[in-house]
Amino acid sequence: MTLTIASPLSGWATPLCEVPDPVFAQGMMGPGIAVDPAEGRLVSPGAGRVVSVHPAGHAVTLELDAGPVLLMHVGLDTVGLGGAGFAPEVMEGERVEAGQVLILFDLDRLARTARSLLTPVIVTNGEAFAVVGGQTDREIAAGAALMTLEPCGMATAAGAKEAAPLTSRSLLLPLAHGLHARPAARLASLAGTFPGTLEIVAADGRVASARSAVAMLALGLGHGETLTLRGSDITAIDALAELIESGMGEHRPVVVGEPAVRGGQSALVPSLPLGEGEALAAVTAVPGAAIGPAVWLLDPLASLPETAGTREAETAALDGAIAQIRASLESAAEGDGQAAQIAAAHLVLLDDPELLGAARGGIAAGLPAGRAWIAGVEGFIAQLRLSPDPRLRERVDDLADLARRVALASGGIDETPPPLPPGAILLADDLYPSQLMALADGGLGGVVTVEGGATSHVAIIAAGLGLPMLVAAGERLKSIPQGAALLLEKGALTHAPAAGVLAAARARIEGAQSRRRAAAAHAHEPAMTRDGVRIEVFANLASAADARAAVAAGAEGCGLLRSEFLFLDRAEAPSLAEQREVYSAISAALEGRPLIVRTLDIGADKPAPYLPMGGEENPALGLRGIRLQLAAPDLLDVQLRALVTMEAQGPVQIMLPMVSEIAELRAARAALERIAAEEERPCPPLGIMVETPAAALHAGVLAAEADFFSVGSNDLAQYTLARDRTNPHVAAGLDALHPAILQLIEIAQIGASRHGRLVGLCGGLGADPEAIPLLIGLGVRELSVSAGSVAETKACIRSLTLEQCGLMAEAALALPDAAAVRALVRAELGKIVEEVA
Repeated sequence: MTLTIASPLSGWATPLCEVPDPVFAQGMMGPGIAVDPAEGRLVSPGAGRVVSVHPAGHAVTLELDAGPVLLMHVGLDTVGLGGAGFAPEVMEGERVEAGQVLILFDLDRLARTARSLLTPVIVTNGEAFAVVGGQTDREIAAGAALMTLEPCGMATAAGAKEAAPLTSRSLLLPLAHGLHARPAARLASLAGTFPGTLEIVAADGRVASARSAVAMLALGLGHGETLTLRGSDITAIDALAELIESGMGEHRPVVVGEPAVRGGQSALVPSLPLGEGEALAAVTAVPGAAIGPAVWLLDPLASLPETAGTREAETAALDGAIAQIRASLESAAEGDGQAAQIAAAHLVLLDDPELLGAARGGIAAGLPAGRAWIAGVEGFIAQLRLSPDPRLRERVDDLADLARRVALASGGIDETPPPLPPGAILLADDLYPSQLMALADGGLGGVVTVEGGATSHVAIIAAGLGLPMLVAAGERLKSIPQGAALLLEKGALTHAPAAGVLAAARARIEGAQSRRRAAAAHAHEPAMTRDGVRIEVFANLASAADARAAVAAGAEGCGLLRSEFLFLDRAEAPSLAEQREVYSAISAALEGRPLIVRTLDIGADKPAPYLPMGGEENPALGLRGIRLQLAAPDLLDVQLRALVTMEAQGPVQIMLPMVSEIAELRAARAALERIAAEEERPCPPLGIMVETPAAALHAGVLAAEADFFSVGSNDLAQYTLARDRTNPHVAAGLDALHPAILQLIEIAQIGASRHGRLVGLCGGLGADPEAIPLLIGLGVRELSVSAGSVAETKACIRSLTLEQCGLMAEAALALPDAAAVRALVRAELGKIVEEVA
């Protein structure tokens, strides 16, 4: 069955792709056709109901009785006219008939003031209706057939019945980072549980299906902006409104009159070619050094067909490509590492109805399958790139990667990269996870990209592969020719370095590699100082895959399982069975080694979608860690029960985050003992993280009831120095070797020793070779580091004596700042190297 949509204007029918505005031309709003009006009258293309009339009078949205929802937008950039020249003749909610006047407008005035008079007629529910016909580049009269629609998978069941009345509710967006990926996914998940129309409307009239996370992201809504929830079910609208107003863990109060947060663009500067011997500074995504030839990544998308076959053939090609990529992603998602999590995120995007609807609309408009899919995805990408949230801009890579893979599969193009020269340094505008994974075994030395971010998915994969990576190098990177000699070191890329510079760097790199190899050869041996003091070296984990890697690297156990990272990106709290299963799997992967599990550390910079929290002026000082767990006792009880009843292959201990007073420890211990009694299981040891100055200063009291201490140096540093580690303006001044922090660690150790409690450390400081001797000197006897740092941490310990460490620590406590402490340690370590040699 097809539906004919009449033209709402007399004028010249124009392909939508020729509209000089990418929001319309790229199909971001949906498929359709534009009309260049010959008279100033917009009429209804059919019988239906007015969904909305923009306050500026230039746009109207109708839901026709047959199901399509049409947006008619008179002219381009006409919203800025503030209604001048427009006279709407209908109101929201009003029923209209075919041919009824919707808007009268002053054609001559608009011709002088608007950027263009082209009027897009858009099908905004493209997931339900595909444009399958429509002649353009012709004169058309109002009421004549403009385009033909065909219902598709999600077509409305209303048929020819009268559309259900729509209700709406407006609110201000209280999300601190705007409507980004995580809250959009939660809204889409909730919206999918309700029938009927359900949309989000931006203040400028743009509409997105509430069932499509991608479409909602494309609205680019920032904190404090007004949005309208619109639908046929008031219960659904209220449910969505309640979820939005909860803040979903990111609530920030909206001050009336405060401008909404929007993104800005950095000023462009002339890009000069990179000269020989010149270093290009960039952002370090993965530290390390490499020397090798430049290899530019060539994109096989250039080989995509330019012309389309039949609509049926192109649809079949798209469906086959999506099925092929889905199978590949499902296979990759079966693991439990970072790559598996990224594959699972890509699967969600692959099934987004807005993306599929846009691609089918492109095929109907005459594009081949691959290019139709890319065009549909790029429409949403263009909006995401404008987001003020860098995390959201980095998620563009996920969409672009998906677009590339499906498009290549639709054209039968092999995406396997050609062989690389040994040690190649890969250069690219940007890089996608699947591209890097395909090159992982090709002998890469490093990666540098023009764009990208340090927290992107591809950076996470590079870190897992141990590949040095620089991102955001800028346009000057493009001046480096294929095959040029490169040096990647210390946050910079040097083009064609001089022979002396290259030789010195090669010596440094070879020395570091030699030390790593020597350390790796003894990685599975205990770490003892030269005078026989045993220091345990554990690993920080976030999955069973991490645990296997840690065992292979020589870790003696897990000193910190970040349990919140196992369940962070999900809408529902983890169940007892889920938690028990994953903890048991991690314990099994450790093969009998100790496992220390930190209870869910949610809040501040780690919000969890399944635990909405109200707005807080200072979230880092509010409900987070143990405070939040005690405020949500059911969540804590489920986790403790899972830890008590898990199938442990070795010792299991539980650690509480962000403890600052004894009452918090007592409340958690009471819950743990009650659950252990109920399950008739032994009660695991219960320790605390020393992350607050209060915990360090009160260590003597806390140690009387805590079974062990573990210093969280990252948080202890930010709370002691009053520097938010997530704020780029002040985070650079954070250094956990500041004497004030060292003094707190010493106080905590003294308090713990009075009760015979062990003190470990599980922050980033544990793998810092300039910190290790100080920590040992202060009494720390267990270090928990990343798996990749285990061997070198052990090697560092073996080069020291307890006496040397004690003298260094004593001297460091009297110094004025972290820089002076580091200078002292470097000097002393230099003497030790000479002594050992």
